[in-house]
Amino acid sequence: MAEHGEPYIPASESPLELTVRVVIVGILLGILMTAANAYLGLYAGMTVSASIPAAVMSMIILRSLFKEVTILENNAVQTMASAGESLAAGVIFTVPALLVIPNLWDDIQLLETTIIALLGGLMGTMFTIALRRLFIVEEALPYPEGVACREVLVAGEEGGEGSQAILYALGIGAIYGLMVKGFQATHHTVEGVVDFMGTKIYGGIDLSVALLSVGFIVGIRIASFIFLGGMFGFMILVPMYGLINGWGQGDSSIEQFKWIWATQIRYAGVGAMVVGGLYTLWSMRKSIITGISKALKSSTGDDENLLRTEIDLPMKFVFAFCTVIVGLTLLFYWWKTGSFILSLAGAAFLAVTAFFFAAVAGYIAGVVGSSNSPVSGMTIATLLFTVALVWIIGDLMLGLSTPTLMLATMLIASIVASSAAIAGDVMQDLKTGHMVGATPKIQQTAEIIGVITGALVIGPTLKLLHNAFGITKTACLREAAETGRSCDNALTAPQAELIGDIVRGSFVGDVNMQMIILGVVIAIVLIWLKMPVMSVAIGIYLPLGLSVPIMLGGVLSYFAFRSAHLRVDGELREKPSKKAVDAAKEVENRGVLIGAGFIAGESILGVLVALLIVLEIDLTEIFNTGVLNNFLSLMFFGWFVLVFLWLATRSLPTNGNLVKDFSVIVRDIFSKIVSMFKVTK
Repeated sequence: MAEHGEPYIPASESPLELTVRVVIVGILLGILMTAANAYLGLYAGMTVSASIPAAVMSMIILRSLFKEVTILENNAVQTMASAGESLAAGVIFTVPALLVIPNLWDDIQLLETTIIALLGGLMGTMFTIALRRLFIVEEALPYPEGVACREVLVAGEEGGEGSQAILYALGIGAIYGLMVKGFQATHHTVEGVVDFMGTKIYGGIDLSVALLSVGFIVGIRIASFIFLGGMFGFMILVPMYGLINGWGQGDSSIEQFKWIWATQIRYAGVGAMVVGGLYTLWSMRKSIITGISKALKSSTGDDENLLRTEIDLPMKFVFAFCTVIVGLTLLFYWWKTGSFILSLAGAAFLAVTAFFFAAVAGYIAGVVGSSNSPVSGMTIATLLFTVALVWIIGDLMLGLSTPTLMLATMLIASIVASSAAIAGDVMQDLKTGHMVGATPKIQQTAEIIGVITGALVIGPTLKLLHNAFGITKTACLREAAETGRSCDNALTAPQAELIGDIVRGSFVGDVNMQMIILGVVIAIVLIWLKMPVMSVAIGIYLPLGLSVPIMLGGVLSYFAFRSAHLRVDGELREKPSKKAVDAAKEVENRGVLIGAGFIAGESILGVLVALLIVLEIDLTEIFNTGVLNNFLSLMFFGWFVLVFLWLATRSLPTNGNLVKDFSVIVRDIFSKIVSMFKVTK
């Protein structure tokens, strides 16, 4: 195997890369990944990187259909598939907010959504291409997720074991999604409220293998902080508020409890997320300043004598294309707002901020990975600056109407967010290509195809999901007041709700400022305690039921890793041996693949069920299925949890069993807890 310092495929060789079969498979996988990640992001407010599962699925599909497939063809497919997934993350954080804000959109506008995705995605891609040589070749940033994807591609090229695991997981996740969402054979949520000492206590869990997988992928630390935020909101803030102010609206205890959370406590999450987003950017200021300063000093000249593995798309083309995008953005803003001056200011603002955040996202992805890039923080920061820009020019100078001001703010922020979301993923993919020996300009072409595919898919996907389930509770309930539609299964879209609240409050002033200030105070305390603010804030903002399976997944990941340590070292040490750490890494890699398969399976079935709902095809009526009670629903979910654990731990050393490992690990945890409370003499 080649070392990371040199390409896997030498520059002197020119194997196949962007072939017709690659384009076809890449587009199909891009459609699936875009739709699945859009569903997951709207459902849980979290997305996962699709690069590794896309790479595995690409290898399996291409090698199943064709005899001779090159590693560079596989790399091109995963590049196209992951581009649509990352673009979806930027769009779903912003576009659904146009439904949240009254008097803007009543439904997903396909043309406008496609334009936003295209302009933002292509702008972020082009700026990132201009920065590739600086961050990847000259600075040689590590890009941990890009390296991991390279290892998957090389393992597949050399016949690595376990490459079909993701397909098993994909099928199992799809079966679960079909049973729960299609046939509705079980409850998708089990919850209850009990009266306790004059107040109410809530307990609940969302029965989702996708959220379980998210928890396993993000790990015990992040999962526990999300869960902590959920517990703080649902177990402390809501009961205290109800005890002091009464329980308000609702025919049942659960409805009353959720009403207080939705109308009051959720805004504490808003305040915490705003402060958390800004603090995240502030804490990374040195990396941001370094990335921007180096980007501004970088050479963009073309070199005709470069090796194949260093040839980018011509910089003249890249910057000309960026100029065209800025011009088209100006026309788009002018068309939607009717103000040329405001549109000109918005387009200029876009050009500056898109380059800024492309450099920020590209640099941060190089240091900590694209999954850890603070896209939510960048979006919030962009939104606040956009509000100030639109207020000064649109309100003070031009006197435009409030709906126009809010629409202009959302259009500007949504394109910038889409640009920032794609940038980190593009740079990560280009790092993978650099290590496997891809031709940059060919991979960049694949990236552009992937962005266009994602942009064309995301609009219809959002419209389909909104028509079937309702995107955001706020928008669904507003529509339900007129049409009587059910909002029981409405997708939460937490970032979109947050952004809608910020914009509406900025121009109308109807935001719950008392609770937002409480959230600000909570965030300041979390910063003082050196805790991850955004993770806790997301937990406060999300329903507790969503946090529970994420926490369960995090716990499973902890037990799996510690089991690997135990089996290799023969005991649980504070600092495991290198061999034990490597064994745990093997378990983590397999768990990520299994988790990605479960996520994709359940999410794709969610989109398929949405299509059936829109087509008025009711599987429950066709097959006359019943619904299991709460206990049996939990048992059904528990069986899939055990299947997930069994699949994810197949790479553990064989000298042991999970039951014995579990008892040892529990005793170790218990002894540590006891030691914390011992009084030292």
